[in-house]
Amino acid sequence: MAHPDDIDFGAGGTVRALVDAGVEVSYAIVTNGDAGGFQEDIPRSEIPRIRQAEQRAAGAVLGVDAITFLGYRDGELSVSHDLRRDISREIRRVRPDRMIIQSPDRNWERIPASHPDHLAAGEAAIQAVYPDARNPFAHPSLLHDERLEAWSVPEVWVIGAPTPNRWIDVTDTFDAKLAGIHAHVSQLPDPTEIDDRVRGWLTMQAERGGLPEGRLAEAFMVVSTA
Repeated sequence: MAHPDDIDFGAGGTVRALVDAGVEVSYAIVTNGDAGGFQEDIPRSEIPRIRQAEQRAAGAVLGVDAITFLGYRDGELSVSHDLRRDISREIRRVRPDRMIIQSPDRNWERIPASHPDHLAAGEAAIQAVYPDARNPFAHPSLLHDERLEAWSVPEVWVIGAPTPNRWIDVTDTFDAKLAGIHAHVSQLPDPTEIDDRVRGWLTMQAERGGLPEGRLAEAFMVVSTA
């Protein structure tokens, strides 16, 4: 994910359900979110520390304590070889069976889902999945200096994609998702309105996915990388 809070807004209910099912989940957050927040009286130099702490608190709510921050500047992200290498490192280190990533394709129906950092993180992530992380000759320092063997990620779940094809019922984990979102205190100038807004998003997605009335869903584009 590009920023702290992206996973909680995009897939927090699904993450909680995975954890509850016994799946081991870890996060790699590309930036420290240092361009976020609303409080002008807090020095900008303090924002990375605050946002990392908030992400760790949100992770604890959802059952995730393995969180890596790659340390890139918020608002300045681009698809560089360095970023591809750093995501490839995490893939080779964690060796995941599934990755949840952001969409590299702009969603014209919901522009906030397509923050430039989201697009860059999504494009770098899919390039790291294929071809970088599975190619032992890509980013040779990972193999020769860090002893990280190549790894192929079998499946990618994309959030914020224009054309989702999988809807996950998160009605039972909605409260945990909201608790994770509320951990990002610095990003919520009006915490009282966020619950209804998120419920509205998930209700709309459930309707699009054909779920029964009253259910809530998170939407993904699921892609096999074989």
